[in-house]
Amino acid sequence: MFRLTCFTRNAMVVLFLSLVISSVVLADDSIEEIIVTADFRGRTGIEIPASITILDRETIERLAVQHFEELIYSIPNLNWSGDGNRARHFQIRGVGELDQYEGAPNPSVGFLIDDIDFSGIGSVATLFDIQQIEVLKGPQGSRYGANALAGLIYVQSVDPTDEQTGMLRLSVGGDAAFSGGVAFGGPLSNGGKVKYRLSAHHHESDGFRNNTYLGRSDTNGRQETTIRGKLLWETDNDWAMRLTGMFTDIDDGYDAFAIDNSLTVLSDRPGKDSQTSIGAAFRAVWEGSDTISLTSITTIADSDMIFSFDADWGNADAWAPFTYDFLSRNDRKRKTISQEIRIASAEGAGLMNDTVQWLGGLFIQSLDETLTTINQGEYFDPFFDFALSLDTRLDSHFEARNVAFFGQLSFAPGGEGELTAGLRIEHRSTEYADSDGLSLDPGETMIGGEISYRHVIAQDIIGYVTLAKGYKAGGFNLGLVPDNRRKFEQEELWSLELGIKSDWLDGRLLFNAAVFYNARYDQQVRTSVQLVPNDPASFVFFTGNAAEGKTLGLEADVRWIPVDRWELYASVGLLNAEFDRFVTPDADLSGRDQAHAPAYSLALGGMYRHPGGMFVRVDLSARDEFYFGISHDEKSAAFELVNARLGFATERWTAQIWARNLLDERYAVRGFFFGNEPPNFPNTLYIRQGDARQLGVTFDMRF
Repeated sequence: MFRLTCFTRNAMVVLFLSLVISSVVLADDSIEEIIVTADFRGRTGIEIPASITILDRETIERLAVQHFEELIYSIPNLNWSGDGNRARHFQIRGVGELDQYEGAPNPSVGFLIDDIDFSGIGSVATLFDIQQIEVLKGPQGSRYGANALAGLIYVQSVDPTDEQTGMLRLSVGGDAAFSGGVAFGGPLSNGGKVKYRLSAHHHESDGFRNNTYLGRSDTNGRQETTIRGKLLWETDNDWAMRLTGMFTDIDDGYDAFAIDNSLTVLSDRPGKDSQTSIGAAFRAVWEGSDTISLTSITTIADSDMIFSFDADWGNADAWAPFTYDFLSRNDRKRKTISQEIRIASAEGAGLMNDTVQWLGGLFIQSLDETLTTINQGEYFDPFFDFALSLDTRLDSHFEARNVAFFGQLSFAPGGEGELTAGLRIEHRSTEYADSDGLSLDPGETMIGGEISYRHVIAQDIIGYVTLAKGYKAGGFNLGLVPDNRRKFEQEELWSLELGIKSDWLDGRLLFNAAVFYNARYDQQVRTSVQLVPNDPASFVFFTGNAAEGKTLGLEADVRWIPVDRWELYASVGLLNAEFDRFVTPDADLSGRDQAHAPAYSLALGGMYRHPGGMFVRVDLSARDEFYFGISHDEKSAAFELVNARLGFATERWTAQIWARNLLDERYAVRGFFFGNEPPNFPNTLYIRQGDARQLGVTFDMRF
């Protein structure tokens, strides 16, 4: 059942009133039409029969300071789990992983940066010089396949421009935050057929924790550097090519949990959450024929990651007279190479008098991952003379090969409607081996797609209905698991969505709404158990096909420019995601809500710009409570966040004061329920808090 606080009820009233009073006389300003890059044909958002949230460059710069996780609460029905220092695991409409400690990646939410696949390792999503972000909700069965059961997040950096342009940004703030970046680019040739853009940015901060044992405030700190380069080349023989390269060094600490659930930590061996990634993408489009166009997308990425943590969260003094000291470390290396080739009918050259547009293609991806997991520790109880020592190491190697054929047909016999059908057939083969002697090589074929109908209801209103099927590959559990729990089967998700998209008053008022129903079959559910009560590193995670799930939800957003000085927005996501049938040896969870699936997610705000240059912006967001996991019934608390900015802008520079979490709200982004306090180790809820209040100043100069 959807639950609403006073704040969220008021937010929905604002959303309603924005529509009711939209008939007043408006100014000449209009909201810019944005092309969805993640789409096959590059259509505008209003033309795509699916729920999509698009954040443009100005919105990104006004809502966030440094990382994609700062934008999540502004997007309805998108959530994340604070498993590491930065967000890398996402949930769309209640579907998505909460963590991944094992060497067999199998994400439910796709995450791409300039076509480069970082699904499941989204820590590299820094935001300097980003053009737009697209969040496609619901299964992307024909477009992206196995890595997009729940949806896709696509990040696009700024493209080169026709003129020489650049920008410089400096920012300082609380939590000892400092960042600086520069970006510039333009034409390389006199004819403007070759254009470039380069950017570099560095950010550092302490990480909102105070380690009183070590006397440090930076054990959860952030050191994040990103360098991007992009080259556009248009030839005389109808080729358009784009080469993108990126280097990202995320060198963050990890010291986020405290025994008392505060921001004061006691670890004697703080952890690390780092990711160094090098990636490149080459996209080439040929439109030299009157009948067809060709597109080729080649990508490569190489990432080195370290994730370690002080598993006991304490030190010798904190646990005395007991000896209790545990450490866990994961060293991961991942390489991906992909190639997509597609052929499509050219504009005006469809079949049957141009009433049928067609598209077909081939996708190949290779993923290679090695993982070394080390768990060390010791425990001694002097009262019972009990001792435990741990020193284990597991080396594993995982390879996956995906080959997919896909196609799409669009029928538009009349001017008011369009019927689209897509199909994707994908085969995945894997090989896994580890130092414990486990060797597996499962393979499977998966089928997904969609059929949708889009109809022009009125001049400015489009309605649509879409039936889509997504899929997620099966897999296997690692470590000490019973033989009958070693493997699990692929999951299927069927989604029925009905929606409207509208563009009123000459583009000054946009309103979108969608209702959807998801049915998950052979749902993959991940649970955990602590094998040794006094060993916090002895968690074993199981995934099985123990459940069927269903989700009913709604998403709506409005963006409105009532007069030339004001811009207002509001969005709402309602979600009822529960297990239809889920019986475990310990409990019957049928009908229970799924994890990290809050019943409501709300955001609203506005911006005022004075002709003299002054501006002010306020953004509010709210989330309902949600279960932290499947293995227990502990929940987060509902929370509301307020962000604000006040600044002055000219044609060449902008200066602004900003505040994040202005009211210093305490809220949880991750929670565990287990025993971690000697000598009795009672099961206790431990939460990781979100970032505290932060104030800062940012200066931008454009040249």
